[in-house]
Amino acid sequence: MATLKHKIVPHLWFDREAQEAAEFYTAIFDDARITSRVTISDTPSGRVEVVSFELLGQPFMAISAGPLFRFNEAISFMVKCDSQQEIDDYWQRLCADGGQAVECGWLKDRFGLSWQIVPAIMDELLQNGSAEQVARLTQAMLGMKKLDIAALERAWLGQDPADG
Repeated sequence: MATLKHKIVPHLWFDREAQEAAEFYTAIFDDARITSRVTISDTPSGRVEVVSFELLGQPFMAISAGPLFRFNEAISFMVKCDSQQEIDDYWQRLCADGGQAVECGWLKDRFGLSWQIVPAIMDELLQNGSAEQVARLTQAMLGMKKLDIAALERAWLGQDPADG
């Protein structure tokens, strides 16, 4: 019997774009691959395609099963980035071909899936800051779409986030 490495696997419902989405995501992330593709007949949605893939070691499944469900902002995937270059790269690639910048580091990709592209240092700043530092950081973040690590750090330190 197989041993499960990951007990929780995000499962994404698409109208007809499961394979296209899996190819899009695996082209963006390192250590990413499509692991299987299966067609299942005679489901309530008719004939469906199920695509399994991995991003950075995290397994995902995607299904093309018709327009019954749509993504919304209640669920998003957070990508923690070590550098501004990494933020810029993920932001540009996930927004490509019809994606949309939202606010506070959030974006929607061309399939309508929400992502948060955030500096890895954000957790440390929020957890270790005084109430004033957290308030300044929050106000700076609320004024951004794509997050700027240097501006966030300046705000946390009490400096003008626009100075740089």
